[in-house]
Amino acid sequence: MWFYIIIGIFFIAIGLAVHVFKWYFLISGYNTMSRDKKANVDIEGLGRLMGIYSYINGGVFIVMGVLKTLGLKSVQTLAIVFFIISTVYLLIKAQKYDGNIYDKNGKLRKEARKQLALPVAIIVVTLVFVVVLMFFSSQSTKVTFLEKGIQIHGMYGDVYTWDSIEAVDLIKELPTIEMRTNGSALGSDLKGHFRTRELGSVKLFVNTQRPPFIYLETDEGVTIFNMKNENETQEIFVEIQRQIK
Repeated sequence: MWFYIIIGIFFIAIGLAVHVFKWYFLISGYNTMSRDKKANVDIEGLGRLMGIYSYINGGVFIVMGVLKTLGLKSVQTLAIVFFIISTVYLLIKAQKYDGNIYDKNGKLRKEARKQLALPVAIIVVTLVFVVVLMFFSSQSTKVTFLEKGIQIHGMYGDVYTWDSIEAVDLIKELPTIEMRTNGSALGSDLKGHFRTRELGSVKLFVNTQRPPFIYLETDEGVTIFNMKNENETQEIFVEIQRQIK
């Protein structure tokens, strides 16, 4: 909770610094311009835009931190999506305040087209990456039984050999998740490495809304996963038990 609240407070502080106290040297790009180019920037309008952006995102992160303590974990995904969309909007809208890029009639100057090529390319690549990440993060867990073990496919997937499995169990509840250390959390879909209160570091491939879960303990740590429905999860569990006997 406190992590997101601190981020929210930081955003609001930046907004106040730029919008109220007019610390325009904090604005990336503007602070490296020559004096002549700075004279062509509507810095008050740009500062107001950045202030509004920072206040709103700060408030969103603070609310998200509070709601997460109430068990509403899906708000994290919504907050991240909002942050990405608002940041893209900021990057596009901010150009309108730069007279070095747009003339007084709001038309793009010819010499500024190359200057905008890199930011536009970065925005497009970022959006594609986010969409691809969200797509794969939302996919149900897929497993394959091999002669030597069981393979979990997808991001953070791995092969668990039969002789490395020390314990397997079917559990109805997940351990308490304290933080994500290296993974994705898209609503109820969790994939990757997480830190839990009861078990420490674990690897998850789960949809938290579809119990039960298969607890798999190997010589390298604990992995917990489930399938797209309860019956399939139970079938996979029975087969693992049969293989390791």
